[in-house]
Amino acid sequence: MTVVIDKLRHPEKAHRPDNDIQRKPDWIRVKAPVSREYVATREVVRANKLHTVCEEAACPNIGECWTKRHATMMIMGDTCTRACAFCNVKTGLPGSLDADEPANVANGVKTLGLAHVVITSVDRDDLADGGADHFARVINAIHATSPGTSVEVLTPDFLRKDGAIEVLMAAQPEVFNHNLETVPRLYLKIRPGARYFTSLRLLEKAKELMPTGFTKSGLMVGLGETREEIMQVMDDLRAAKVDFLTIGQYLQPTRKHAKLERFWTPEEFASLESIARAKGFLMVSASPLTRSSYHADSDFAQLKAARVSQQAARAPGVVA
Repeated sequence: MTVVIDKLRHPEKAHRPDNDIQRKPDWIRVKAPVSREYVATREVVRANKLHTVCEEAACPNIGECWTKRHATMMIMGDTCTRACAFCNVKTGLPGSLDADEPANVANGVKTLGLAHVVITSVDRDDLADGGADHFARVINAIHATSPGTSVEVLTPDFLRKDGAIEVLMAAQPEVFNHNLETVPRLYLKIRPGARYFTSLRLLEKAKELMPTGFTKSGLMVGLGETREEIMQVMDDLRAAKVDFLTIGQYLQPTRKHAKLERFWTPEEFASLESIARAKGFLMVSASPLTRSSYHADSDFAQLKAARVSQQAARAPGVVA
């Protein structure tokens, strides 16, 4: 843990040949964003003083998503209190919460005409509730301003924040998402400020509080995990009754970040998706460019349809 944090604070120590960024294979390259729709989405984001994980985390899908006027809002500022070794969001001491942010986010969602929106945040360990009440205010503002819009939240783990998840879930988001990110063996290296079983319990608790809603989690591959470890994480998530699993390729943002061990091939992603579906997830998205909020709007529609089909198959007199 000390070594990882030291590299993040002193990036010059990480500029070694063994930490050079690997050249991307053809299947993971994307076009630069240039469309008019992309520019229009950016203008809405700027006009409402919003932060997006699309920009802050340097998401490779920003061109495609913003062209479709889909932006993942990142609330509570652009500075995280943690230093995860994979993440490109800046770390430091955040400022105070913006009381106008819930209204600004709701206005941005309405202006973009979003039928489904993903709201995420930086970690705010400095706040007594980890920002749960602020999440709830944003959800409530969106539901009030755009009643037909479904809200998906991608939250921190609220570590040592008793009662936080109850506050957030009282606002009734349609989808609760919290990413495990990697396998338990790599947590001290990749997520030094998090705990694997705390994250699992958070997902389980969200489902208990919202039994008719959807829960979701995501993994990155390419950090040194094994196929067997990934399958164990799948089993853990199913035990927590998680509905939707996303699996994407880790891309090393800079030399100071965790080293990319290897690129998984599209065929390997397809195999992981088949295994996950066989384990009982309602929905699985696994590909090199998959990210938590990638195609979240169409995925939500498929999630609802999958549940209807599942319930029909379980109905009396129906042979599954």
